[in-house]
Amino acid sequence: MKLEVITYTLADSKIAQAAGADRIEVITAPAEGGLTPSLGLVEEIREHSSIDMRVMVRPHSRHFHYDADDIHTILKDARTFRRKGIDGLVFGALTPDKKVDEDLLARFIDAADGLPVTFHRAIDEVRDQQEALRTLSKYPQVTHVLTSGGKPSALLAQDTLRELNQLAAELGTLTIIAGAGIGLEALPQFLQSTGLSEIHIGSGVRMDNQILSTLDSSLISQAKALIHSRVSW
Repeated sequence: MKLEVITYTLADSKIAQAAGADRIEVITAPAEGGLTPSLGLVEEIREHSSIDMRVMVRPHSRHFHYDADDIHTILKDARTFRRKGIDGLVFGALTPDKKVDEDLLARFIDAADGLPVTFHRAIDEVRDQQEALRTLSKYPQVTHVLTSGGKPSALLAQDTLRELNQLAAELGTLTIIAGAGIGLEALPQFLQSTGLSEIHIGSGVRMDNQILSTLDSSLISQAKALIHSRVSW
C-alpha cells in the first residue's frame, strides 16, 4: 500500500517526507491539474529529501495532443530531469481521436532513458480506458497509471476503477493509482471497494482541503495509517 502526495514547493516535499508519504509527484500550477515544475525546484527537492520523487512533464493545460514545439520541450525536459537523480517521470499524451499517442510515448520513454513512467490522467479523456491500458502494457517502462476512472472524482468511479485494477493485474505490468477527490473520510470504503493498493492525494491532505493551501502533516499521517490498516480489514 502506497500513498503518493502532490507537492509543488520545497516546503511541501519536506512535510510529505517527514509525515510518512511513500512518494511525491512534483508539479507546478496545481489549479491547472499540474504542469512541468521548474528545474530549480526539482534540484532543491532532490538536494533536501530522499523520498521517492516523480516529476510531471506537461508543458501546458490546453489539451493532451501536442504539436512539434510542445514535443521538443517535453523531450528536453525529460532528458534534463533524468540527470537530476529523480525516481521517475509523469507524462501522458493522446492522439486527436483520444487514444494513447504511442509515437510520442515511445519517444518520451527513450528520452527518460530507463526511468519509470507514470501515465497520468490524460487517460481519463480517452474513448476506451481498457483499450488504453492494454496499449500502455506494451511498454515495460510505463509502470503506473494515474486515473480517476474517467470521472471528476475517483469516488464516482469505484466500479470502473475496480475493473481497471483487475485488468491491470491480468496484464501484469501496470499499477493503477487512483486520484482526484479522495478525502480521508472516504478512504477506507474506497480502498475496500476498488481493491487498489496505491492512492494519489492532493487537496485531501492540505489545510482546509484546499489545493492551494500548505500540506497538513497530521492528515498525511492519518492517510498513511488508513492505507496501511487495509491489510487487517
